[in-house]
Amino acid sequence: MLGRVRTAVAQLVGGLGPAPGAHACRGPPVGGGFSRPAFLQLTSEELQRADDHAGRAVQSPRESRRRLPWSTGYAEVINAGKSQHNEDQACCEVVVVDRRCSPRCNPVPKECTGEAEGQGRKDLCFHYWGLFDGHAGSGAAVMASKLLHLHICDQLRDLVDILQDSSPPPLCLPGIALDLPAERNRAPLAQADVELPSDALPRFHLEKAVSHESLVIGAIENAFKRMDEQIEREQMTRLVAGGCCALAVVYLLGKVYVANAGDSRAIIIRNGEIIPMSREFTPETERQRLQFLGFLRPELLGNEFTHLEFPRRIQHKELGKKMLYRDQNMHGWAYKRIEEDDLKFPLIYGEGKKARVMATIGVTRGLGDHDLKVYNSNIHIKPFLSCVPEVRVYDLTQYEHCPDDVLVLGTDGLWDVTNDREVADVVTEVLMGYEPNDPCRYTMAAYELVVRSRGVLKERGWRLANDKLGSGDDISVFVIPLGGPGNYT
Repeated sequence: MLGRVRTAVAQLVGGLGPAPGAHACRGPPVGGGFSRPAFLQLTSEELQRADDHAGRAVQSPRESRRRLPWSTGYAEVINAGKSQHNEDQACCEVVVVDRRCSPRCNPVPKECTGEAEGQGRKDLCFHYWGLFDGHAGSGAAVMASKLLHLHICDQLRDLVDILQDSSPPPLCLPGIALDLPAERNRAPLAQADVELPSDALPRFHLEKAVSHESLVIGAIENAFKRMDEQIEREQMTRLVAGGCCALAVVYLLGKVYVANAGDSRAIIIRNGEIIPMSREFTPETERQRLQFLGFLRPELLGNEFTHLEFPRRIQHKELGKKMLYRDQNMHGWAYKRIEEDDLKFPLIYGEGKKARVMATIGVTRGLGDHDLKVYNSNIHIKPFLSCVPEVRVYDLTQYEHCPDDVLVLGTDGLWDVTNDREVADVVTEVLMGYEPNDPCRYTMAAYELVVRSRGVLKERGWRLANDKLGSGDDISVFVIPLGGPGNYT
């Protein structure tokens, strides 16, 4: 599988398409300039219109060309001039996971060849949706949109049979144990030579209960890490610029896994109720993690930043006075006497959307950003950024879903100007205007969300219906139905 991923990268850059058998998006090369998700199937004229910052035409899949799995709805629009191109990317795939076999297997077991399917052993299949909000270039977002689902597939290969077996997962996978040199020359101990305390054996055999669900979560977490490592390896040779927030959804064996690393957001709308399926990772929400790292490793601060937080910048004339502060262990505030070190620039500065890590970046989790440094310095910011997502799970089998129950995924361009309730109201309003079995209803819901958050171009810029400023950012939205006829195909 890893070989397949490497081949896919090489072909992406060479413009040759995906590797045989891989469910990767077919799109322009990673280093080939402007590109949009392959499932949009845009013509050259449509691609040019999608890149127009002035018109900001909303793009969505054409039903006559290709229907997305589960009749998923999607829509997007480019920013109002914030960056040269649309730096958001998206992916929607159905991926088959074949089981991994040890290279030492000889002959190859039947379960590795597919001959054992009649015995109840089947390959796994998962549905996948991903949004990638790029910054400082689209390279990382493009690569992640092409390859993250392949990394998830590779991480699941060891679990094909385990996840389909109701018994608890094994602690160790079967295979040939390594014959370590230290053990090879040691004479075996006779059973009588070993005496254990009477209470040692029970303690030795205590085991943690590990669920199948936690194995899938671990596979997704590891896939994000492998993706980030690959971006680092390829960044120079493949011109993979910048970084990206990543929001990925995996549907597997009746459960929906929502993995978020960044400031995109996912919510479930079920019978009018809003169920948050993610949280944003920003300098404010991860303040204590960032401060704790700065406290443990002060060398990362480059003698220019302090890990402590103050309500505002401290002036030199305030040395010796007591001022409010908080450190990595505090939720509240207290007073401390100002010292010389406190005059350094704070690790986290600003509030809300203006909060930044080292005055540079406003998100604390994502993929890429390996070369990101503080302006005009040699201080790397990547050590403070995490590629590990938070994964939340929703069990579809626990509820009877109607056709109006949906999972909404959106990049921050949507959520900057609308809240969860407003999004839910728009989706409900649009879906009520279509028959429950009309597959285009979800595309229209996504389209309307993008149109309303973009706003209308007026003399004073893009404006919402209430005349407030509309979103000038790239906006990408998935609306995924959770119930109703024909959705689970």
